[in-house]
Amino acid sequence: MGCIEYILILTRHILSTPPLAFILPSRPASFLQGGMSSGHRLRDMEQHHPLLDGDEAAAGSAGEVERLWFIQDGCGMVCAFITWFLVLYADFVVTFVMLLPSKSFWYAVVNGVVFNCLAVLALTSHLRTMLTDPGAVPKGNATKKYMESLNLKPGEVIYKCPKCCSIKPERAHHCSICKRCIRKMDHHCPWVNNCVGENNQRFFVLFTMYIAMISTHALALSGYQFVSCVKVQWSECSDFSPPVTVMLMIFLCLEGLLFLTFTAVMFGTQVHSICNDQTEIERLKNEKPTWERQVRWEGMRSVFGGQPSLVWINPFAGLRLRRLLTTRTRKAGTEFSV
Repeated sequence: MGCIEYILILTRHILSTPPLAFILPSRPASFLQGGMSSGHRLRDMEQHHPLLDGDEAAAGSAGEVERLWFIQDGCGMVCAFITWFLVLYADFVVTFVMLLPSKSFWYAVVNGVVFNCLAVLALTSHLRTMLTDPGAVPKGNATKKYMESLNLKPGEVIYKCPKCCSIKPERAHHCSICKRCIRKMDHHCPWVNNCVGENNQRFFVLFTMYIAMISTHALALSGYQFVSCVKVQWSECSDFSPPVTVMLMIFLCLEGLLFLTFTAVMFGTQVHSICNDQTEIERLKNEKPTWERQVRWEGMRSVFGGQPSLVWINPFAGLRLRRLLTTRTRKAGTEFSV
C-alpha cells in the first residue's frame, strides 16, 4: 500500500506542474516535433516572447560596455576607404578642374557650395552608418539566470542562436561577418563596413540618396564643362593640360554613372522595403510576416522618427560629439570591434 500511495502522490504532482517554456535553436517550425500535436506546435510557435524590442533592447544591453561600434573586417575597411577616396576624388575634379578656372564667379560659388555640402552630408551619413550599432542582440545572453529573469509564460517559445549564444528576437538574423544577431537585419553592406539594421537604416538611406544626388550633379557639371571646353578648343577651360583634363573628367563621368546607378537602385529598394515593412533578407527567404506590419508612412516614421521634417534628411541629428570623443565605459575600456 505504501508504494501505491507514493505513486499516486507522484502522479498528482506531475499533473499539477505547469509546462515549461521552450528554448530552442533557430530552426523552422518543423523542428518542433515529437509528442506534440500539430495544432499545439503551431500555437507555441506563434507565442514569441518580445525579447529585446524597443526599450527592452536598451535595458538588455545596459550591462554591456558603451563602445564605438566598428567592425574589423578587411574587405569592409577597404571598401569604405575606396568609397571615401572616390567621393573626395569627385570633389577634387569638380572644384579644381571645373569650377575654380570658370570665368563665371557665381556659377563657381553656387555649384561649389552645393556640391561640397552634398559631399559632406554623404560622408557624414556613411560614417554614421558605419559607426552606429545596427541593433546587435547582447552576445551570450542565453544563460539560465537570464532565462529566469524573463518570466516566461507556460508554453512560450523562444530561440537561441547557436553561433553567438544569444536569444534571438523576432525578425533578427545572424550576420557571419559581424558575428552577432542583428535586429531587423536588411543586409550586410561592405561599402559601409557594417550591417544595415534597425538602428542605422536611416543613415544608410541618406547615404544612398546623397551619393545619387552628387553623382547627378557631377555628371551635369561634366557635360557642361565638355561643351564649354569644345567651344574654346580646350584652351583656357582648365588649369590642367587638355589630356589630363580629359582623363580626369572621363573617369569622373564613369564614376558618376556607376555610383548613380547603384545608389539610385539601392535607395529605391530601401524605401520600398521600409514602406512594406519587410527587410531584404525576409523578402529573399519569402518569410511570411508574423508581426504587425507598418506600411507606407507608418514604416517611414518608424525608421526616420516622428512626423516628416528636415530632421529626416539631416545625418547630424542626434549626434553627440562629446559621447563619441570621450567614450564612457562601465566595466572595461573602449571597444572598437565586436
